[in-house]
This record gives sequence, structure tokens and C-alpha cells, in this order.
Amino acid sequence: MSVSTDPAAGRPELSGGDPAAGRLPRRPGGATLQIGVAVLWLSLIVLLPLAAILWTSAGGGWGAFWSAVSSPSALASFRVTLTISVGVTLVNVVFGLLIAWVLVRDDFPLKRVVDAIIDLPFALPTIVASLVLLSLYGPGSPVGIHIQHTAWGVALALAFVTLPFVVRAVQPVLLELDREVEEAAASLGANNLTIFVRVILPALAPALLSGAGLAFSRAIGEFGSIVLIGGAIPGKTEVSSQWIRTLIENDDRVGAAAISIVLLLISFAVLFVLRYFGARAAKREESAR
Repeated sequence: MSVSTDPAAGRPELSGGDPAAGRLPRRPGGATLQIGVAVLWLSLIVLLPLAAILWTSAGGGWGAFWSAVSSPSALASFRVTLTISVGVTLVNVVFGLLIAWVLVRDDFPLKRVVDAIIDLPFALPTIVASLVLLSLYGPGSPVGIHIQHTAWGVALALAFVTLPFVVRAVQPVLLELDREVEEAAASLGANNLTIFVRVILPALAPALLSGAGLAFSRAIGEFGSIVLIGGAIPGKTEVSSQWIRTLIENDDRVGAAAISIVLLLISFAVLFVLRYFGARAAKREESAR
């Protein structure tokens, strides 16, 4: 092996040997350790609790599991939970996109304050959110709106805690969009609606779907923010998480675990489907470029 100097860059080159000889050696042991630590932490935080609740739900056998998830009270809670969660997710997709657009594309006073407020539901204890909503929309409402113990109250609470998922998923993608593509489309005669539908929305679709999936998954498992404003009226405002609490209070841990497993499966299925279509949309957008 001989060493020569690249006249253009002034760097020594290796010749007559392995092209990879000049590269830094890999340390597979370090990568293995990192993977092991990541898997261990994931197991402790996610996999073991999931395995425990699955084991608990199977404690009474398939008959007990099916009886728990198919009881009239459970089905009513599923109906309320899924109906309100789907509606809230669709509303948040629209308004979350609008808020993200305003924060990225427009300048206005106190913009940084508004941007910080978006994260407030992440930091605020959910029971405090329920108390705030109850003070504003409960008995003696200062704005004259009373929606305590109604589906509208539950929907408002869920919208409050899930809005940031959509905004924060869309906002960085909007920041990275190439404005020159929009300007080129405008120069070719496209109006604002056409530019949004044909240029901007396809690029935002993966982020929108991801944010929608996270918002929906949070909504079907929410508990604290709806405790006071919802009231847990069976068949009307009682969501599945509140039915789980009722089962636990009645010492029916198998039934509570069974309801939890159903919610987990629904959440996982929705996340998987939305991210699958989001990945396909991203590939189509990449191919179009």
C-alpha cells in the first residue's frame, strides 16, 4: 500500500489497498449496548405493563373477557368514547391546521405568547383543566353557557387536551415547506385554493395523519379532564376510562383490564393505519418531487 497526495485538496490518499481501510473502524459493541439499553427501557416502561394488563384480562378466561367487553354498560361507554373522540379529532385536524398556519405564516402581536399557550394542555394537570372548564361552562357560568353533564362538555374537554398534538405535528412541516413551489404555482395562474389543495395539503398529509392519530389515541383514553365536566352519566357522558374506574371500584379487575385491552387495540389499530397511509402519502410526495 502506498500513500499519495491529492494535488487538488492536499490530502493524503491510500492506494493499493482496501477502499474502506481509511475509514474509522466501527464499534459494534457500542451499538449493541445502545440497542440493549433501549430495549430494556422500552420493556420496563411499555412492554411489561402491557403484558401485565393482558395477563390480568385473561385471568377469567375468554368467557369473562367477552362478558366484560360486551356488557351493555361497556358497549355504551365504547359508543360514547368513539363517537366523541372521532368528532373531536376531525374538528382538531381542521382547527389545528388553521392555528399552525397562523403561527407559521402570519405575524401578529403576542405571537410567542400564543405559541406557548398551545403547549399548556401538556403541562396543565388534567383535573385542573376539568375544573377550569367547569368554572367557565358549569352552573353559574360567567358566559351564560351551561354544558356540564353533556356530551358537548366531554367533547370540549377532549378538544382542549388533544389540540396540541395536531398543531405541533403540522407546525414544523409548514416551516420546512418550500415557498418557491407555491410562488411557481401562482405564477402559472393557480389560485390560493388550488395551491393549498394541490401543493400544500399533500405535503402536510403525513403530519396531519400522525397528529390525528395521536389526538384520537389520547382522546379515547382521557380521564382527568372530563371527570367534573362530564359527570359519567351512563349512556350519555360516561366514557370507557370512567367505566374502567367503576369496575375497579367494584373490585372487577379482570373486567377493567378487558376494557383497557380493547382501548389499547383500537388505539394501536388507528395509529398503525393512519401512519401507514401517512407513509404512503410521504412517498408519493417524494416521488412527485
